[in-house]
Amino acid sequence: MPTEVKREIALEIAHVLFIDIVGYSKLLISEQTAQIQELREIVRGTEQFRLAEAQGKLMRLPTGDGGALVFRTTSEAPVLCALEISKALKVHPELRVRMGVHSGPVSEVADLNEQVNMAGAGVNIAQRVMDCGDAGHILLSKRAAEDLEPYPRWRPYLHSLGEYEAKHGVRIGIVNLYRDGIGNPEVPNKFRVLRQRHARARWTAIAAALLLLAGIIAAFVIVSNKSLRSTTIVPGKSIGVLPFVDLSQAKDQEYFCDGISEEILDALARIEGLRVVARTSSFSFKGKNADVREIAHKLNVQNVLEGSLRREGNRIRITAQLVSAADGSHLWSETYERELQGVFAVQDDITRSIVDALKIKLAVVPPARAQQNTGAYDLYLQGLYLSNKSDEESLRESLSLFQRALDIDPNFARAWTGIAKSWDQLADQYVKPLEAYPAVQAAATKAIALDAREADAYCYLGDAERVLSWDYAKEEARLNQALAIDPNSAVAHLFFCELHAVKGDMAPAIEHAQLAKRADPLSPNIANFAGLVYFFAGHMDKAIAEGQRTLDLDPNYVYYESALAAAYRAQGRYQQSAAVLEKQRDLTHAPIPSLAITYALMGRTAEAHAILDQLLESARTKYFAADWIAAIYLTFGETDKALRWLDRAVEEHSGSLAPVAIRPEFRPLHSDSRFADLLRRTGIDPVKALNRQKDPVSRNNF
Repeated sequence: MPTEVKREIALEIAHVLFIDIVGYSKLLISEQTAQIQELREIVRGTEQFRLAEAQGKLMRLPTGDGGALVFRTTSEAPVLCALEISKALKVHPELRVRMGVHSGPVSEVADLNEQVNMAGAGVNIAQRVMDCGDAGHILLSKRAAEDLEPYPRWRPYLHSLGEYEAKHGVRIGIVNLYRDGIGNPEVPNKFRVLRQRHARARWTAIAAALLLLAGIIAAFVIVSNKSLRSTTIVPGKSIGVLPFVDLSQAKDQEYFCDGISEEILDALARIEGLRVVARTSSFSFKGKNADVREIAHKLNVQNVLEGSLRREGNRIRITAQLVSAADGSHLWSETYERELQGVFAVQDDITRSIVDALKIKLAVVPPARAQQNTGAYDLYLQGLYLSNKSDEESLRESLSLFQRALDIDPNFARAWTGIAKSWDQLADQYVKPLEAYPAVQAAATKAIALDAREADAYCYLGDAERVLSWDYAKEEARLNQALAIDPNSAVAHLFFCELHAVKGDMAPAIEHAQLAKRADPLSPNIANFAGLVYFFAGHMDKAIAEGQRTLDLDPNYVYYESALAAAYRAQGRYQQSAAVLEKQRDLTHAPIPSLAITYALMGRTAEAHAILDQLLESARTKYFAADWIAAIYLTFGETDKALRWLDRAVEEHSGSLAPVAIRPEFRPLHSDSRFADLLRRTGIDPVKALNRQKDPVSRNNF
């Protein structure tokens, strides 16, 4: 007798998790009963099941070999439940389960015996999604994956497989979910077969196209073999390393995640034949839910490394995956679970795996990482995190952390490099040069003595030697040593840019600025510095373009003199120059010397003098670069006072004094013999430097 329907509930949007035991029909009846019972106990034991059931927001559809859970809660609920089930299944190897998730319309129907069934596209599509998988897979429909987009933490674990044509011609976008050893990272067999079919069809088409192309190329070679060779491009290997995502429960491991990412980045940068984008650019995507292909486009790289890290006490779990920018496919992925002291081996393993995945032939095998004390390493990573900030408090705290790391391990070369870096950033900005640069020199020297491949240490050492001894030749030698170790070093190219610019050699200065931009394309510091070099060379339109790009990258940029404001001022666009500098003043709550110069040129002399008075008062109690005060006096036409302050800048070894020969504020002094003597005292040949400023061919030859 047919069952009479008692009630039917209207369609509603719900979130469906469909579960299936693989190979169920081949089991003995006793085995089927046992596995169904085990699976039900596992499902009922999940937190998401209990929460939804307690809230009355869970509907269940029992089936012979699995079932569907329908959640009326959030789009995360079925995914979290699937992860819980997958984790629990690790101790039940006999249970081979696959799962599918979809969000869509569902209706509930009950008969007179209160037997509940569910229907609708939500359930049907969830089952079709599941059918695409093999044992261990947690597959999501594209719709379900898109529902997770508001939650950035899911992004590293969602891996698109493309579309699959299910029954009745329905095409479904499928996404594979796996994380930290949970789920199945392998491509499902159905997709593997589908890709093989597509590949055969594609190669058939390609073969025909290649025959035609071969004829064209042959003809072209006959006509101009030389031209063909000159335009052939062999793509280089390139990679961006994104900061790892902190999945620790307390969310207090940001410094550790950043540090591990930066350590891997540095290791990859030492590999010949691989271009690695610098930290500033890669880390600019931190916390942003951007598509990997979009990131690769902005970084101008072919591959992106991303991952996550969970730390509980001394236990860490690191998941890393290498993604191709061409199609978003995964070239390699791995999950590591180790005690903290195993983190160094993990870093080496990730580096080697990337080299293998990118098929890079190593000219020299990278040296094995020396075993390090984990306590010292943890302190070092905390210091590294703070050394990448620009405020005085963070930089001083980084010095303390680096020193604590060295108290544990005095031979920790990278901690010595960290000390050199932090003192180099404190110099001129917050600390007298003659106090800061000797500390830079000592720390960098110690780092190199412990590890001759510390590329950044050579950069900081050369910078200190130039400032302390006015020795440009020695700095050039140090920078060449750094580039021999790391040809892509943005730091080395930036210092080289300044080195050539201060001597008036604008062509190589511009070249190194471009190389620094290529190595670190999203760095506001490099963009601004490139703008200043164009400004010094007299190319104001290019200077303005780089200055505007700086503010696009960081609307609140205040660290160095603004190239945009300087170029506007040189063009007589004083209002626009003042507007840029006034924003800096409002952000820093400090007097801006270049704003005083701009006000003076606008005729706002009272306001210019007010800024000068603030700077003079400040200079009585703490360090301030005397050459900037000299520039203001020169704008007022007070040459003798300007020269006295320049003399003080030489005595104090002001770092910002270096480009004095090319700064336009000081052009009124170019014919003054006292200015030429001052340049000689700072290691600059006044005849060469000043003649280059007069020679438009020399200034524009790039």
